[in-house]
Amino acid sequence: MAYELLSEPIRRYVRDKRWESLRPIQGAAIQHIISTDYNFILASRTASGKTEAAFLPILSKVDFREPGVQVLYISPLIALINDQFHRVEELCKYLDVKVTKWHGEANRTEKKKLVQAPEGIVLITPESLEAMFVNAPYSVKALFSKLRYVVIDEIHSFLGTDRGIHLKSILSRLSKVSSSKCCIVGLSATIGDYSEAKRFTGDEYNTKVLLDKTAKEMLTSFRYHQGATVELPLELIKDLYKQTYDHKVLIFPNSRGRAEEIAVKLKRISEKVNGHANYFSHHSSVDKEVREYVEHFAKHNQRQSFCISCTSTLELGIDIGSVDKVVQVDATNSIASLIQRVGRSGRREGGKSQLLLYATDKWSLLQSLACWLLYQEGYIEPVKTAEKPFDLALHQALSIVKETSGCTRKELVSRLRENFAFQAIGEAETHEIIQELVDNDWLELLHRELIIGVEGEKVVNSREFYSVFKSEPSYKVMHSGKAIGEIPLTEQVREDENILLAAKVWKIKYVDFKSKKIEVAPTADGKKPLFLGRGGTVDAKVREKMLQVLLAETVYPEMDEQSQEVITELRKDFAVFPLGNCAVERPVLTKDSEIILYTFTGTKVNRSIAFLLNSLDLTYNYDEHSSSFAFSVALNLLPDLIEQLLLFIDDVDFHLEQAVQENESLLDFSKWGGMLPIKFKTAVLKDRYYDFGAARQLLSSVKLVSNNTPASVSLTA
Repeated sequence: MAYELLSEPIRRYVRDKRWESLRPIQGAAIQHIISTDYNFILASRTASGKTEAAFLPILSKVDFREPGVQVLYISPLIALINDQFHRVEELCKYLDVKVTKWHGEANRTEKKKLVQAPEGIVLITPESLEAMFVNAPYSVKALFSKLRYVVIDEIHSFLGTDRGIHLKSILSRLSKVSSSKCCIVGLSATIGDYSEAKRFTGDEYNTKVLLDKTAKEMLTSFRYHQGATVELPLELIKDLYKQTYDHKVLIFPNSRGRAEEIAVKLKRISEKVNGHANYFSHHSSVDKEVREYVEHFAKHNQRQSFCISCTSTLELGIDIGSVDKVVQVDATNSIASLIQRVGRSGRREGGKSQLLLYATDKWSLLQSLACWLLYQEGYIEPVKTAEKPFDLALHQALSIVKETSGCTRKELVSRLRENFAFQAIGEAETHEIIQELVDNDWLELLHRELIIGVEGEKVVNSREFYSVFKSEPSYKVMHSGKAIGEIPLTEQVREDENILLAAKVWKIKYVDFKSKKIEVAPTADGKKPLFLGRGGTVDAKVREKMLQVLLAETVYPEMDEQSQEVITELRKDFAVFPLGNCAVERPVLTKDSEIILYTFTGTKVNRSIAFLLNSLDLTYNYDEHSSSFAFSVALNLLPDLIEQLLLFIDDVDFHLEQAVQENESLLDFSKWGGMLPIKFKTAVLKDRYYDFGAARQLLSSVKLVSNNTPASVSLTA
């Protein structure tokens, strides 16, 4: 039925591909997209044919003889654009439709030709669209005034992020340019909250979700090797080699440093035992050409085993062919991330996903198990988008003034208020943001028109203006005139130190601060490089599941003997607490002269509690890993302390304002937040970095259960 709805050229494409049948998501998408003008979210597991599910019906429906670009494909990654370009171009050959890549690395001549004669399909990133609005608004009008479809790949990667709000704003601005009805089709493998995805289109009511729940069988195993924080234990590396040496494998640690450490150490073992040489690293610091070589090798390699140690750069949908196993080293920070990574294996028809989970300490093992159990239950973290993204509104105010070459304050306010990314921001608040820009000379009032001010010119004319995420200043790493990659400048980056990059060990020969280059040479002197990484944000549900696991007696067959022993030991440690209801009860360990409160809650709530404790000038130790706070106070005073924290929440805005004035780095996560009026800085912090509402809920309802408390008694806060 769905096949018959396709145009004849597209049916010929399907026949030439020798597909036995359409995938479930493809059949559903064809029937709905061709017959309606709704927006759609196409949700199905990785490698289920979502790209074709969008383009088969769109190419059959759209009349490409009409002038102007008809379809815009938006991707979070340039690498994904380059990858998808070949797939889309192959499809479009059957219709003689032009496909153009448009990003910073794309061919300028092709871009120029497209502006002169707009047609076909354009593949682009949000940042390139922003650059077009700012630098060539006439091109936006010329190219997209007849736009029929916008396809957003990996839409989940935008949800709940600053970059997603930025894209929403751009989509809203695009809708004002287009004179025809333009539909949005979002593609995703992992969404926990489909209502948020529907709101992302700007028209929730006319957005439908097509969900393919077909699951793939997964073989999972947990392995435990106790290790130090600096380097992975040798036994883990040896075991990892045994588990992966004759497979096609992706290994996901949680930092670039760890990725390099694993690639280098596995390669050394392989060299000693005459194994294969195909050990690579893949992350944002590795040079683009090196990354592309790794992707090409993996995709076109039919027989040889390989191992790519990577970060989230290979979490999204870049096609690297068939992978046998996915390895996660220490717990992911989110279930959504785990799902994306698992989906990279077993991509062959009927293939099973194989997941190997390593842990190097007890809390990482417990978190890893909790994430996996929630994944089995079908839970994915709900997405929370900032309700009032004042900092992004400030950025877009500058962009609109630059786009229009000046406009009245009334017009600017109107355009921001009509933008569906900023509808919750009031008119008075919008005026305050604009006034702050004028006061700081980022905007200037000239003959009743707002234009870009002297300070603003420096900002909007910089390439950094196009993005809303902070990119750390990086130094290019060179060896004999060849680029190996880029690394941030840290204390470690100095002459005679060793660094890991592109699966090799290098010695720094000299650092050229003027040209921001680091000259290196290969080394094998045994000097240990440092392995640095950052933690992520963990959802409260993951921590609650960790506590549930500790209170249960379930034996998990997926765990090796060592893993099961570690969980058993942790359960013994927490058996001293007479816990009955882990929804409201939390353990308090009395130990020597200190007490340790285990909150078992999410990162944002823990941050909020830590902020309140700082406001009280109380000395404490906070361990995000175990979600605990250690105090040198008497146990019977803890309920009083919690009462004080609750009082401070009532006045948290005052304390936040003070904190921001004393330490502006609190807003480092927000690229444009530093330019806001102080009360909006506070609002951005509350909305995006902390969660005082959930902290209040926890502190006001928590029952504290001590190891020195009889089973029938608990300390009620």
